Amino acid sequence: MKKIVLLLILALGVNQLQAQILKPVKWKTSVVKINDTDYDLVATATIDEGWHLYSQVIPEGDGPIPTTFTFEANNAYQKRGNTKEGEGHIVNDPVFNMKIKFFENKAEFKQRIRLKNKIDVINGVVNFMVCNDSNCLPPTEVDLSFAIK
Repeated sequence: MKKIVLLLILALGVNQLQAQILKPVKWKTSVVKINDTDYDLVATATIDEGWHLYSQVIPEGDGPIPTTFTFEANNAYQKRGNTKEGEGHIVNDPVFNMKIKFFENKAEFKQRIRLKNKIDVINGVVNFMVCNDSNCLPPTEVDLSFAIK
């Protein structure tokens, strides 16, 4: 009986810890067909109020981790250029004390690909860092999946 009570207390404690984990960015993927062979893989970040997501291009120095995208290698497609990002805001960041580009509320990233062979899904990973005006969360990796239709 003591073991059951202990397990119940531990389970409740784990749930309480999970409720306190901050996840201020949610990712959604989509695919836009450009022509018979070219597609844009679109990753859209929805960012909680008060938080900001950093650009892929960060000035040198002691700044945040830039947002990076990695796509699973596959002979069925070829990347066309680098991942493009939206306009964002360029500000003097009070956390890192530098001029930097970041996104608030929403950010969209597009990677153009050219299909060489039929493929149903392209997988990737986004690595990113978010901060608010007083602190930053450690870099986070999120798996992304793009359904080619």
